[in-house]
Amino acid sequence: MTPTELRRLCRIIHVQLEYGLDEFLPQHQLTKLPKLVRKALFWIKNKHGDKPLGVRLRLALQELGPVWIKFGQMMSTRRDLFPPHLADELALLQDRVEPFAGELARQQMEAALGGKLENWFTDFDIKPLASASIAQVHTARLKETGQEVVLKIIRPDIGPVIDADIRLMHRMARIIARILPNSRRLKPVEVVREYEKTLIDELDLRREAANAIQLRRNFEGSEELYVPEVITDLSSETLMVSERIYGIQVSDIEGLRANGTNMKLLAERGVTVFFTQVFRDSFFHADMHPGNVFVNPEHPENPQWIGLDCGIVGTLNSEDKRYLAENLLGFFNRDYRKVAQLHVDSGWVPADTNIDEFAAALRIVCEPIFAKPLGEISFGHVLLNLFNVARRFDMEVQPQLVLLQKTLLYIEGLGRQLYPQLDLWTTAKPFLENWMANQVGPQAVIRAIKEKAPFWAEQLPELPELLYDSLKQSKAVNQKMSEFYQGYRDTKKQHATGKLLFGMGATLVVCSAILTTTPYTGLTLGCSLAGITLWLFSWRVHRK
Repeated sequence: MTPTELRRLCRIIHVQLEYGLDEFLPQHQLTKLPKLVRKALFWIKNKHGDKPLGVRLRLALQELGPVWIKFGQMMSTRRDLFPPHLADELALLQDRVEPFAGELARQQMEAALGGKLENWFTDFDIKPLASASIAQVHTARLKETGQEVVLKIIRPDIGPVIDADIRLMHRMARIIARILPNSRRLKPVEVVREYEKTLIDELDLRREAANAIQLRRNFEGSEELYVPEVITDLSSETLMVSERIYGIQVSDIEGLRANGTNMKLLAERGVTVFFTQVFRDSFFHADMHPGNVFVNPEHPENPQWIGLDCGIVGTLNSEDKRYLAENLLGFFNRDYRKVAQLHVDSGWVPADTNIDEFAAALRIVCEPIFAKPLGEISFGHVLLNLFNVARRFDMEVQPQLVLLQKTLLYIEGLGRQLYPQLDLWTTAKPFLENWMANQVGPQAVIRAIKEKAPFWAEQLPELPELLYDSLKQSKAVNQKMSEFYQGYRDTKKQHATGKLLFGMGATLVVCSAILTTTPYTGLTLGCSLAGITLWLFSWRVHRK
């Protein structure tokens, strides 16, 4: 461990002790020494003993800086690993970091562009519009068109910070994996590895630009969702230039009402946009917290969502979508046995899971929820309860579903904040039923034929040759099968002959043994020789 890493580790331990996070240490042989040292270091006492453990964890991560804040944000989505009182607090972590100097940002941008900003932009604002742990945003205008844009630049000093803290996280994860009794389920090493991959992805703004382009194309011309245009010619790994938008932040309820926004329609469109992304496009914005969502102030009677920061997206394959839709409809209809069977069929829980026990566990948890009016039921918390129950039956963690659940909780929370009477179930059920009908009904068959028709048309000229080759191969296979079968019959016949000769030889040898008690010496010798001869013949037949 380098001196820099050692200093950083001491700082991390100091903050953890100040917030009393040593309470997380389990009873284990390896933790006796740290606990003893903790008692000896009475001068580093818990300064926040009056706060709940979850609050102390959140405050400690905020004090440790951007890498740990983002780690906590990611962990808040892993409700399959953490109890609600910790996950809920981690979800409150705010990614707000002091901005770095505007002149340094300019230098970084010019290095990425390969020239002075004035070659492409005017009215560059040296003061940042926003600042986060990974990147910082400034405003400007395109010199050629006068269009207002935002320039998002990666922090110049973030790389070494990430490398140092990630190395420490890996070391801590390996220790935790050794001392925690349930480390097999928590998978600390795998969690840190997943977080490292997420951070590396966020350091490449080309990925975010590609996600934004895809999402914008999916909702081109839509009245429900708008995604700002990315200026691809000026974007790179460390710099992303995109259209500047003006909107009302979705959490600004008073501002939306003052603008005359149709709050009911806005809330319902949030649900529709989410399910459209998931089931139509298999590509959904997975970080739709209030800071990334705005509302177009124009046409408040026909409100439009605006989605920013597409760094984190989720995808579902066709099987995941099918099982998810059937699971949700199973909950709508309270068919818990079907939900349990779907989990087994999809491979989310082991194949030997007792379906009846699983269904009973789901019923115990979900029936009290459904005792409430539908409008008061949280869709996201139903999914959360489903995952918690499935976890007891060794459900494998499905990262794409964890992202989806987090996004659904965001959307549902925003929707009910905008319009408290929002009945998400009523909005979602027809959508899911129509989607399922399109997947298994006549329309699905027609659509599949249309999708395959170009391929079939392309292969049609080759059909006679393919048919001839198929018949030729079939004839060759049949001939080989006949030869194989004939050889098998011959072998069986030889074995049968060998067994017969062996039996006859054995009979003659037994007879010769009996005749030894009689005066017929010649007959005895003849039977013995004949028996041995038959045995030799049977051996030769078996050898062929």
